[in-house]
Amino acid sequence: MNNKTKTLVGIGLLTAVVVVLQALAIGIRFGLFNITLVLVPIIVGVALYGYVAGIWLGAIFGLVVLFTDAGVFMAINIPGTIITCILKGALAGFLAGIAYKSLEKKNALAAVIVAGIVAPVVNTGVFLLGCRLFFYNTIKEWAAGAGFANAGVYMLTAFVGLNFLVELAINLILSTVIVRIIQIGKRSGAATVDNEGAQK
Repeated sequence: MNNKTKTLVGIGLLTAVVVVLQALAIGIRFGLFNITLVLVPIIVGVALYGYVAGIWLGAIFGLVVLFTDAGVFMAINIPGTIITCILKGALAGFLAGIAYKSLEKKNALAAVIVAGIVAPVVNTGVFLLGCRLFFYNTIKEWAAGAGFANAGVYMLTAFVGLNFLVELAINLILSTVIVRIIQIGKRSGAATVDNEGAQK
């Protein structure tokens, strides 16, 4: 296979992994929302195929979340929910890609660790920003009903809480495994793509 075909096949396989992992995560909750298991294949995709792959895989993750775990927010604001879900995944993939690529040549493990930190931080941060922009009035009512005087504190404890820590821990624990997967992928001839889309 030529590089373009290998890239399409590789991204297609990682897309399937993202869909399956996030579907499996439906039953795993620490708080109100499912945890995110797909940040690992997104980081692998970025490392092997570049930023565009990270954006694509992140957006696919956002779509799966939209259809499996966003019903409460869809009932409040449909456009806001769509924007938040897709944007948080796509930006997590893109910025994790920037983090990885900036460190890859210096230290592969450090690149994976930093990308593994950036991905859940961005994913969670954009989610909270979306909550503030699109759902804040409703969230204030939820906070008051739960006995919270501050809606921001309510979002951090009820929406983020243990979920974020679990996602971050998964990425850090699997860092050496991710490095190994990337090394195998590169040895097998996976095409890498720079930030302008040119194959290397």
